[in-house]
Amino acid sequence: QGCTQKYIVKNYFYYYLFKFSAALGEEIFYITFLPFTYWNIDHSVSRRMIIVWSIVMYIGQVSKDILKWPRPLSPPVVKLEMRTNAEYGMPSTHAMAATAISFSFFIATMNQYKYPFELGLAAAFVFSTLVCLSRLYTGMHTVLDVIGGALISAVLLMLLYPAWDMIDHLLLTSPFCPLFSIVVPLVLCYNYPKLDYYSPTRGDTTTILGAAAGATVGFWLNNQYAAPAYTSKSFQPGLPLVTSTMVLVLARFFVGILVVLLTRWVMKSVVLGMLGYRYKFPIRDVEARRRLEVEVPYKFVTYSSVGFTATVIVPLLHELLGLM
Repeated sequence: QGCTQKYIVKNYFYYYLFKFSAALGEEIFYITFLPFTYWNIDHSVSRRMIIVWSIVMYIGQVSKDILKWPRPLSPPVVKLEMRTNAEYGMPSTHAMAATAISFSFFIATMNQYKYPFELGLAAAFVFSTLVCLSRLYTGMHTVLDVIGGALISAVLLMLLYPAWDMIDHLLLTSPFCPLFSIVVPLVLCYNYPKLDYYSPTRGDTTTILGAAAGATVGFWLNNQYAAPAYTSKSFQPGLPLVTSTMVLVLARFFVGILVVLLTRWVMKSVVLGMLGYRYKFPIRDVEARRRLEVEVPYKFVTYSSVGFTATVIVPLLHELLGLM
């Protein structure tokens, strides 16, 4: 499963387009776009996307390991990715994530910002379609996997939409929110469906639920202590409005993402070091890191710290630097 295949790229436009599109359904996109919306667009939009994303992805990941539908056979398919090859195929969680994020963003913003409805709908459709097509191009999913993932995500989004405001209100105001946000995801991760061989799905699910848990605790804490919200009033004098806004947006993003990535690196090292000491294994031992008692706390603590940092520590730093 770890072997690579030789192939010849005949159309570099499609190759790079779909390789890039595939990355829109992976950690590099989640760890940049979701915090970006919190720092620069709207807190309520970010909260709703994270709620939908975490629920949709958990259901998608668990469904894979319950259904156990294999990925496309290779040959005849040429697979351009190897990391997720050990996972099952149905449903495509890339398709689920792309559909959930793009359409939840569209639905959450269409009544808050002035832009053509058709343009927003088309943007959400193009984004999700590109990610779905990338899974076919890279040989990682069948057409049925992709359609199934998109449809499941759409159904879940329709079911969750009427409860958005209620869920958001409870997560912001309930005194039990921090406990609920940590305990429930941990229970789900420790009771993840068992497989006959190792698959990265449990680790990826723990990463997603951990990040959402940390962010949710951050949302609750900010609401309790009335943390200052981002505004568009801080412009550099003498610069055109658009230019100063872009400078502010980019400054927030680069400062924030630097702190988030630093948090991830530090927490990975610290948590792995502690678990290695506790269970007597070297940090570079890949097999040991795949064990349940290591993988779940390692990923959960690391990424809950990332979520908390993005929603609490980074905004405090932005305020200190005059970027609010």
